[in-house]
Amino acid sequence: MIFLNLILAAFAVLSFALALWQFLASRRFPLHKRITAMDFTPAISILKPLKGCDATTAESLQSWLNQNYPGQTQILFGVADANDPVCPIVRELIRKNPGRDAQLVICSEPLGANAKVSKLAQLEPHARHDLILICDADVRVPTDFLANFVAPLRDPKTALVNCFYRLANPTTLAMKWEAVAINADFWSMVLQSLSLKPLDFALGAAILIRHNALAEIGGFKSLVDCLADDYQLGHRIFKNNHGIALCTVVVECWDAPMDWHDVWKHQLRWARTIRACQPLPYFFSILSNATLWPMLWAVISIAAATTFWAPMTALVFLVLRIVLAQKLQRRFTPDGRLISPFWLVPVKDLLQMAIWLGAFIGNTVEWRGRRMKLRHDGTLEEI
Repeated sequence: MIFLNLILAAFAVLSFALALWQFLASRRFPLHKRITAMDFTPAISILKPLKGCDATTAESLQSWLNQNYPGQTQILFGVADANDPVCPIVRELIRKNPGRDAQLVICSEPLGANAKVSKLAQLEPHARHDLILICDADVRVPTDFLANFVAPLRDPKTALVNCFYRLANPTTLAMKWEAVAINADFWSMVLQSLSLKPLDFALGAAILIRHNALAEIGGFKSLVDCLADDYQLGHRIFKNNHGIALCTVVVECWDAPMDWHDVWKHQLRWARTIRACQPLPYFFSILSNATLWPMLWAVISIAAATTFWAPMTALVFLVLRIVLAQKLQRRFTPDGRLISPFWLVPVKDLLQMAIWLGAFIGNTVEWRGRRMKLRHDGTLEEI
């Protein structure tokens, strides 16, 4: 019991040290910083793959038509079915914005298991400009986003720009739990990794890429069977000796209300995606669970009737974990009303343990009502 207590004590200290490192790494990043000059405004083709809609879709799409960007922009909305309910919304937006170069494209050919990338591959030939921006349907951006997003491409060595995203409308308790994972932990973990090595993958909410670099990897067609298309896109660009940059502006993701079952499926799919892309780092990521290890240490210490300081130290670690997570949420999400309650931080960590286990004991994912098998190489096979 003493030996187990020592091991758990070491894991508790390690998890807190990793949480502190994560916090400090995030403080060094110039989050939300804006450019002051608009003297670099190359032409951009924006590709928006769509399927279905909800109450927030129109406003999210309109944000891309509201850009204060002097350069040329082309917006291509892609749907697989002309009868998709999002089509009337897109047509109405195009009608209301006659000065914008916007077009609805029917991408009816199923090129692979990833329906989103299948649309992108069919939109790609319609793109007229050398810079291509891809973004998810639920992403909403500020009016100065394009001007800031393109700025890192001043460096000719940079071929891809991506950015962080926050869950902007956690309307249910389950979504507030997920908001802790996204608005506190995910972005700061990326910066923690960035303190060790260059960014070698992309975050999928919004990605800006040079067309020639995309062509080098075979275009979007080369990714039509990948689950983690954003990761693979960035990773393949990086392997071709191109630089990847992080924009300091954060975009918003507006999701339809989700219950616990929906969020669980979403988190499990995300976990299995990361496990497929980075199996060894994801396996050891459990060591950074700064609630699990202090709690286990406290329980074992009390059961073994060891010294009083052990459970008290574990409690201090747990409180500090909550404080750091809340500070990360406040920095990432300026609107304080969207910050999840403090007690959801340890709840998220403990549920994350179950999700971590689920990532390794299954290989199926559910995506927009489709069940698919995740192969060892990260590609999909529909069940």
